Amino acid sequence: MAPQPDFQSVLSFEDARRVVEEQARQVNAQETEAVDLLAAAGRVLAEPVVADRDIPPFPRSTRDGYAVCSSDLSQLPTTLEVIGEIRAGENPNLLPSQVGSGQAVSIMTGAPVPQGADAVVMVEHTSRLGSRVEISKGVASGENIVPRGAEARQSGLLVDRGARLNAASMALAASAGKSRLEVYKRPRIAVLTTGDEIVAVEAAPGPTQIRNSNSYSLAAQILAAGGQPVLLPIAPDETEKLRQLIELGLQSDLLILTGGVSMGRYDLVEPVLGGLGAEFFFTGAKIQPGRPVVFGRIPFGNSGGTDVLWRSRVPAPHVPAPHLPKYFFGLPGNPVSTMVTFELFARPLVEALAGMSPRKLLFLHARLGSEVRVKAGLTRFLPAILSGELKNSQVDLVAWQGSGDIAATARANCYAVIPPDRDVIAAGEWVAVMMR
Repeated sequence: MAPQPDFQSVLSFEDARRVVEEQARQVNAQETEAVDLLAAAGRVLAEPVVADRDIPPFPRSTRDGYAVCSSDLSQLPTTLEVIGEIRAGENPNLLPSQVGSGQAVSIMTGAPVPQGADAVVMVEHTSRLGSRVEISKGVASGENIVPRGAEARQSGLLVDRGARLNAASMALAASAGKSRLEVYKRPRIAVLTTGDEIVAVEAAPGPTQIRNSNSYSLAAQILAAGGQPVLLPIAPDETEKLRQLIELGLQSDLLILTGGVSMGRYDLVEPVLGGLGAEFFFTGAKIQPGRPVVFGRIPFGNSGGTDVLWRSRVPAPHVPAPHLPKYFFGLPGNPVSTMVTFELFARPLVEALAGMSPRKLLFLHARLGSEVRVKAGLTRFLPAILSGELKNSQVDLVAWQGSGDIAATARANCYAVIPPDRDVIAAGEWVAVMMR
């Protein structure tokens, strides 16, 4: 059997997360590709998107109503002469040349405000009287108008490089005329599930076997984080075969293993990685579920037979640069532990490899629906359901049978976070919540 790693380093949740974030900041995504705008949804920008003109390109009305000179409304009600109508998209050559004192222009939401007018009165506060309009409510100068360039100036930054394209940033890119965008290529994330008890999804499991659910939950999480999952064959509890599959996985941009990272006789992942020259950043975190989580890297030149596999077995067309260190995570084999530890530790590195700018883990807060009693010493991420609205938000733990209970986690929409220094938290107290 390969030798054990030189040290065992079990960190607090905060310290382990900090280590991952520090390593993620050192990752620089390099490969890019140009894609159509629609295909760029969910991808990470490799170029900044800048405005090709002022946004909005004209003073824009935010209401249906009447464009007026606000000084005309010092006495109410007042009646003004309607000298025209402006619709959204109106030809500027057809606009009234000037709105003078005692005059108004009927205007629609999104239409350009004519010169001379400095406010828009909402139609609800007006009564049309033939060619005149009676106005019953005053407005301040600038009210219901978005000035030209208020959202962005020409050549101003709209979406920065490293941002993941969501609905709003897609709309900004479209408004700047970007029919194609340069984005980072999705990193290839190898997933290797280990254990003699694991069988393929399509197989009929024996009395003591389980189907491979972890590879598929991880694949979904990898896709959500911006990566491309590469599912490897199931690794048996046998050193040489495990080593071969780990070497194959190290040809991707990141290797994520599940199972085989505890202290049992057949937990072989750490010894095999150690035999490949792995540098371990930590070999455990003081959390539940997910305590036996491993994070490290294999520096260039310490990858055993990987260079041969590189030339012969990497799926085309992507071949990552062999001189870069390869990061790996060893996640616990229990399904809930696998999902939790991916979100807490693996996601930041996947996002960095996808080109995203670093970001901190975000938590919400809600009141506990019922008392929680735990043993102090671990940061716990317990499946829960967040409900309620605004200040009435409440989080209730889902009844579960431990870190192998996938069904309970499927019913949950979040994790309630219990700090390590508390053993009892009363109903009604505020706790942190991490959304799933």
